[in-house]
Formats: sequence, C-alpha cells, structure tokens
Amino acid sequence: MKHLLNTLYVTSPDRYLSLDGENVVILEKEKEIGRVPLHNLEAIITFGYTGASPALMGACAQRNIALNFMTANGRFLARVTGEVKGNVTLRKEQYRISEDKKRSLEISQSFILGKVYNSRWILERAARDYPMRIDSEKLKRKSAYLAECITKIQSCSDAGGLRGLEGEAASVYFSVFDDLILQQKEDFSFQGRNRRPPLDSVNAMLSFAYSLLTGMCGAALEAVGLDPYVGFFHTDRPGRMSLALDVMEELRGVMADRFVLTLINKRQIKPEGFTNKENGAVIMDDDIRKQFLTMWQAKKQEVITHPFLKEKVEWGMVPYVQALLLARFIRGDLDAYPPFFWK
Repeated sequence: MKHLLNTLYVTSPDRYLSLDGENVVILEKEKEIGRVPLHNLEAIITFGYTGASPALMGACAQRNIALNFMTANGRFLARVTGEVKGNVTLRKEQYRISEDKKRSLEISQSFILGKVYNSRWILERAARDYPMRIDSEKLKRKSAYLAECITKIQSCSDAGGLRGLEGEAASVYFSVFDDLILQQKEDFSFQGRNRRPPLDSVNAMLSFAYSLLTGMCGAALEAVGLDPYVGFFHTDRPGRMSLALDVMEELRGVMADRFVLTLINKRQIKPEGFTNKENGAVIMDDDIRKQFLTMWQAKKQEVITHPFLKEKVEWGMVPYVQALLLARFIRGDLDAYPPFFWK
C-alpha cells in the first residue's frame, strides 16, 4: 500500500478494499492492515483479484474518486467513476495540446530530455563501475555527444528537428550497447537495434521488455484519465498507444535496457530457449518468457527514491507517478511536466 500525490496504490494482489464511515479500509485475509480517509484521495489504484466492496465503489462514485482495477501484471481492467466531467475536461485539454504544435513540442522535449539524460547516465555509470572491463574513454566520448544532444533538444524549435535529435541520440547510445554486455558474450551479442522481427536474442528481450513497459504506461494513463492513444511526440495512428509510447521514452533505458543487461550480466537468463526462425527472427520459448516475466515482476517490486517527489516508490509504480504528474501538468497544477531523471 502506498499513498502518493493523493492517490492510493494497493500493490498486493490479495488485499480487499472496503468502506468504514469516511475511510477506505484495506483488508488482508479479513484483517485490517490500513485505512485512509476518503477526503484525502483523488484516486485509488488496486492491483489484484480480490476487488472492492459495492459500498466503497458507491462512495468513490459519489465523491468523484476514480477507483481503478488493474491485473497483478499491471494491465488496465476497469475504472469506476462518478461524474466524468473531470476526465472529460482533462482529455479535452489533452486533445487541444495535441493539436497545438508549440505546446506539443514543449511536452515532447521533456520526454526526450528524460530519455537522453537517462541513456547518458547508463553509459557514465558503466564507465565508472567497470573501468578495467570497458573502454571507458569510448563510452565517455559517446556520453559527451549525448550531453551535446541534450543542449540541442532544449533549444529545438520544431518537431522534425526533435525527432532527428532523438534518432541521433538513440543511434549513438546503441552503438556502444554491446560494450555493456560483460558476461556470456559468445551467446549474447548486440550489433544494432532491430525489430519486426528481432534478429538476435538481445533484441528479442529488448522488444519484449518494451512491450511490457508500453502496457504499463498505457494502463497508468488510463488510470489517471488520459487517453493513451493521443500523444504529443508520437503521432496518432489507429491502434497505436501514442501517449504511452511518449511516456515510455524516458523510462525505456532505466527500466527495460538495464533490466535486460542485468539478466545477461548476472547470468540469470541462458541462451537455451531462444529459437531462430527461417525468416531470421529470434523468438523466446514459453519457458524463457515465463522466466523473464517472473524476474520482471520482481524488478517492479524493488524500491527507489523518485527523483522529483523525493519519496520511496516501487519501480513498478514509476509509470503511474509519471502519468499522474503529466495529468497534473495538463490540468494546470504544475508549471511544467517533470521528466524522470534517474541517477
């Protein structure tokens, strides 16, 4: 159970929510383990399968507190709300911004600043932690280039230029990604980012991690009342969660890339279980996928200090915090959207 920015997060799957007077009560095996006054809450997000009492759902609807139900893996299921004027107002403002090139660019810059900053930090940390095993000077040169990109991103004046800078930064970052693989080099090598289909086991894991992260971001945006399909950096496309992809940009390095590198470098995943298809695609078999998901769930439960809130949160909660901060910015409660700058 975690209380952040007037949102109650219930992360354990076996906890039931009920109502007692003006309080939401959290129960585990019919034993009360916590309670929070309803007047302190804007939203409740619960991950699991035990649910909530009809009385609590009714109380939340009357007070316009969004009660969001997610699966244990973080997939959005449903939301109980009362009057939806708050979400309608929020989404209408989101749509207005998406049609305004200048305002869209400002938010897009924040997403990409977060992405490039975090990519640079990954290289800097590797150069610092493994100076005898990595060509530190090469990584520092790439890091310096990313620092220049950050400066250019901050002064970029059009969406096309921002996409160009994002592409350049990604190319530079991935040009040394293979250097970050320190173990099992004979089985896990990276010669460049490829997808649809992934052509090696590293790209197969990266693509899978990005898919999981995109789903988390989409669920988080749904939970705070935003439309995950209408983005600012990624253009609208039928069936594509453009805003989820936007939010994922700043998180993909620190949540997905580092996770895949950890699996390889700590020998937590083995080359057996990756299959080469006739078209060159490399896929993960069911056992590897289950193993990957188990470790992904464990990673999501690790606790960090959020760089903007200065509060302890689980990694799995980071997309929800960022979605909430984005919603607050769109409502006008924040002067700017604060990207996730991790270090």
